[in-house]
Amino acid sequence: MSLVLDPAAQDLLFREARTANTFTDEPVTEEQVQAIYDLVKYGPTAFNQTPLRVVLVRSAEARERLVPLMAEGNQAKTASAPLVAILAADNEFHEELPQLLPHFPQAKELFFAERPVREQSAALNAALQAAYFIVGVRAAGLAAGPMTGFDFAGVQKEFLDDDHTPLMVVNIGKPGDDAWFPRSPRLAFEDVVTTV
Repeated sequence: MSLVLDPAAQDLLFREARTANTFTDEPVTEEQVQAIYDLVKYGPTAFNQTPLRVVLVRSAEARERLVPLMAEGNQAKTASAPLVAILAADNEFHEELPQLLPHFPQAKELFFAERPVREQSAALNAALQAAYFIVGVRAAGLAAGPMTGFDFAGVQKEFLDDDHTPLMVVNIGKPGDDAWFPRSPRLAFEDVVTTV
């Protein structure tokens, strides 16, 4: 094998992992979520920025506000998942750059003084962090059900503010009965990779 990572870990994180559509009722603890974040926060981003923000939807009242904002096909699984996370991009991430990039504190003003530039950078780098988060959920032995089928403006209004842009909603938990759809095809190496 060309990979150093143990094959069982490769399966857990990638080959056998799929989007979960049903979950058991086993709760997802705060300690599990903290362990996930404490692992995935080390994933690389541009300028070490950390625009990802995670809103954990735990209360019944918050779930009742979220479920109607989901696309019809995502409502039942969001209502029944042990934990739901709203992943968003903080468009004011640059305020933390002096702390996160102490050797280059002027990056805050030099590169990110204008809001449109921040929004573009936050979207890309928070999406990277969201992908790390999904892999982190898998590393915790849990299943993730990431979804982009929802009312983005509604979720922003109900759970965020004008400085935070929703990216996805992720159902999290132990997979339940018939949790997986059959795996969809993937492109082959030669279809994706070119050498110049």
